[in-house]
Amino acid sequence: MWRFIDSIEVKCKLCGKKSKLISKTLSVCVDCIKNRFDEALPFIERAHESARAHYGLPSKPPKSPNGVKCNICANECSMAEGEIGYCGLRMNVNGKLVSKVSANEALMYGYYDPHVTNCCAAWFCPAGTGAGYPKYATRPGPERGYANYAVFFYGCNFDCLFCQNASHKILSEASKVTVDQFVKHVLGNEDYTCICYFGGSPEPQLPFAINASKRVLEEKPSHRVMRICFEWNGCGNRKLVREAAELALVSGGNIKFDLKCFSEELSYALSGVSNKAAYENFEMIARDFYNERPNLPVLTATTLLVPGYVTADEVEKIAEFIASLNPEIPYSLLVFHPDHYMNDMPITPRKQVEECLNAAKRHLKRIHVGNIHLLGWWS
Repeated sequence: MWRFIDSIEVKCKLCGKKSKLISKTLSVCVDCIKNRFDEALPFIERAHESARAHYGLPSKPPKSPNGVKCNICANECSMAEGEIGYCGLRMNVNGKLVSKVSANEALMYGYYDPHVTNCCAAWFCPAGTGAGYPKYATRPGPERGYANYAVFFYGCNFDCLFCQNASHKILSEASKVTVDQFVKHVLGNEDYTCICYFGGSPEPQLPFAINASKRVLEEKPSHRVMRICFEWNGCGNRKLVREAAELALVSGGNIKFDLKCFSEELSYALSGVSNKAAYENFEMIARDFYNERPNLPVLTATTLLVPGYVTADEVEKIAEFIASLNPEIPYSLLVFHPDHYMNDMPITPRKQVEECLNAAKRHLKRIHVGNIHLLGWWS
């Protein structure tokens, strides 16, 4: 039952404002997060410490001065003896970096996802629209009867309090898959025309995703369409992000950045870490790859409209940033539904959605609103 429709008012611990659009977990409002960040920080840190302790994960990316370093993602953890990394996949054992995953083994599960079930790019990708692009399509019209191999990676370099796939944190339940098993499965089912990596987020397991994708593209028959796509927060190692973008470009795939907010302070509040690298990587892909295939975008962005937090001012700044690179880059706004540690929040109010949409339209030419059916639950 959708019990969150009757969300209750929460009082901000700093300014005293009461609103249904303040998270009980964070206990501070968006204005205090942005304008009184130093005062809000203890509440923010307490929220993430509580959320992560349940899974045995560190509250912050470890930064031990003489620790073992990991550079797979932008967090760049430095782990002292016995410490584990923020994603939970790597640790310092006897002074050495030990990883549960590698370029040849992943913690993941994959499933058959018929076109087009749950793809954020379906509104412009040929798998969903069937619009032209014969090199990358299998038949005229949407690719009914074909499927995406959806790859759910365990582990994440963010800690989103509203995470819709929080099971990625339960590493003990993950199955280990070798690259040989992965390639055999994908090539053994001719229904697959896409591979989409998500999670969690792919960044902590990008070495495997890149290796597996290269193998699939090298070994597939010439007649097979096989797009390589990534859905991520974008805060990965620059070199690995570039390799992933190249694979998406040559295969007809797409890179979807979840630009969760613009403000770095708000990123710490909602996701536990900085979002700075996401914008740097987005700009790199836009400048180096987008114009090589402008009619079938290799790059897109989405933003989840977290009630009361990711509002029109945030969306406007994100849209301005994207437009400064290319106003044709597709941008999708997603209506929020409550999950994880923000399950006491309401669905995005209709007014907030409309204000965000208008803000995005002032700067970008290709805008989409996803999860719009949820608006029927909240006005």
